[in-house]
This record gives sequence, structure tokens and C-alpha cells, in this order.
Amino acid sequence: MAGTHRELQLIQEGPAIILVEPQLGENIGMVARAMANFGLAELRLVKPRDGWPNEKAKAAASKADHVIDGVTVFDTLAEAIGDLNYVIATTARERDGFKPVRGPVEAGRILRRRFAGGERTGILFGRERFGLNNDEVGLADEIVTFPVNPAFASLNIAQAVLLMSYEWMKAGLEDENATPFQGPEMRPAPKEVLQGLFDHIEEALSVRGYFRPPAKKPTMVDNLRAVLTRPAFATAEIKLLRGVVKSLDQYSPKEPRGPSARVSRTDEGDADE
Repeated sequence: MAGTHRELQLIQEGPAIILVEPQLGENIGMVARAMANFGLAELRLVKPRDGWPNEKAKAAASKADHVIDGVTVFDTLAEAIGDLNYVIATTARERDGFKPVRGPVEAGRILRRRFAGGERTGILFGRERFGLNNDEVGLADEIVTFPVNPAFASLNIAQAVLLMSYEWMKAGLEDENATPFQGPEMRPAPKEVLQGLFDHIEEALSVRGYFRPPAKKPTMVDNLRAVLTRPAFATAEIKLLRGVVKSLDQYSPKEPRGPSARVSRTDEGDADE
């Protein structure tokens, strides 16, 4: 979904993302892109398999260059988290031990509170093939796990980073339901405007013999009005609908009506062939 705007302020804050022994440069690049989408910028790599820098990672980052250019590489996980006050480890598997387990929503809020308190935080992600081992999870303060299909719980590393990055950003919003832009504010049309639409459609349908048999016309009209009342159309929407009906009136091949429809039926037949 395109939406990059170079003139707006670029958010760069929040927890460090730590990837342990990532294998594919493409995955690292997609992680960087996911981070940039939600305002994270600090990416740390522990022993990337193909070394660093990695051109495939930069290509996959889709212009999240500020993340890629700021990557730091470490030989051990202990070194990578050494300056952090609080670290959570992501895992899809139940682990032995006594660490608290959080869902992503709660984890995002905890990260926000600690960030606001001046702490340095990080989120730990494991290898593409088998995640984190128990010793690595043991270095974290808490565990976060996602509510996924238990029979298909494995997430691509970039997907997992995207989920946590989203929860981080959402936890910082004044209103979690806020959107970056809104649709037009539209009030339901006055009843007289709606009645005009009913009358217009009823007339157009009557001309074309829609109400058959005639004895059922009252019921059919009532049903039509019930359907058209349900959406609570705004005045602008009703004007659009009446424009459609008017156009059908003028260009009807059976009963041409209006100044724009002065075409003989013979001409119409030729045009259709």
C-alpha cells in the first residue's frame, strides 16, 4: 500500500529490534521496512549468516534506508542487549521457566510506559527456521506470544516484527481508533429529498412496466422504499442516484424520453448490432 511522504516528519524512536542469526538478506530488509512503517529505527543483528552490509537487504527495505544504514552488528546476543534496561523475547512455543508471558497488546503498552520513563528497551526475534533457543529467551525479561492458529503458528520474521511494531505505535496513540485521514462528514438527507428519490424511481419503473401484476404494486413500492431507507443516504448521494435514474430515463432503448434521446428505434437497433 503506497503512502510514503518525504515532506512529513519521519518518526524514529522506540525499542530496538534485535534479530538473532538472521539468514536471508531479504528478510532483514522486510524487517527494516516494517519497522519504518511504524516509527522504529534501531535494528541490531546478531551474527547475520551472510554478513553485513547486504545489498539484498537494502533492496528489500523499499527505501527504509535510515533503518538499514543504522544497523549495528554484534557477535553475541549478550552484547546486543547489554545497554538495554528491558527486553522482551518473541516466541510461538511454550517455554520452561518463570518468565511472565504477555500478549502483543499488553507488551506494546508496557514498552510505551518504560520508554516514557526513560528506559532503553528491545524486542528479541529468533531465526527464521527455529526461532530462539531457551538460553536466548533466558536473557529476556519477559515473553510475548501472538494469538495465532495453534496448528500453524510459525510467522515469517518480518510478519512478527510488523505485528509488534504496530502494537508499539498503536499504544502511543491518544485514541487507538484514530485514523490518519477521514471520509467526508455526511448527514442523512431530509425526508422530502428522500421522498423525491422514491417518486422518481417509482415513476421510472412504472413507465417500464416493472410493477407486475398491478395488484402487487403497493407491496412492491413499500419493499422498495424499505430497501432505499435503510442506508440513510446523504443529500449528495441521493442527487447521484437521481442522476443515474434520469440518465436511464433519457437513454432507455424501449421508451426514449427527454431531449437527449431523440433517436429512432431503427437507429438504436443498428447501433446494437
